[in-house]
Amino acid sequence: MKTPERFTMKVKESDLVEVIAGKSKGHRGRIKKVLPLTNRVIVEGANMIKKITKPTQRNPRRDIISLEAPLHRSNVMLVCPNCKQTTRIAAKIMPNGKKIRACNKCGELLDKA
Repeated sequence: MKTPERFTMKVKESDLVEVIAGKSKGHRGRIKKVLPLTNRVIVEGANMIKKITKPTQRNPRRDIISLEAPLHRSNVMLVCPNCKQTTRIAAKIMPNGKKIRACNKCGELLDKA
């Protein structure tokens, strides 16, 4: 199967999301990074893993660090900044023809026009 060049993502960096599946279920955090080629997002403080770093000349000690692992985009849901509830994303078409994201529950625009 040929991999597509780029997926369209409905969530963007710095959006507040809630994890709806997995070991971090219920955790709310901001999106640090969006990985559209693999359909994944990295959420602050969610899906934490331990990684062992190898000793180098700069840092001669072996360390164990905690960092966020990517989550699939289907496992996160956007939190509306207005009504503070998890919501699906609706698309509103502005008079100038531009598509803008909106909250499906309260109708508030999520992007600036």
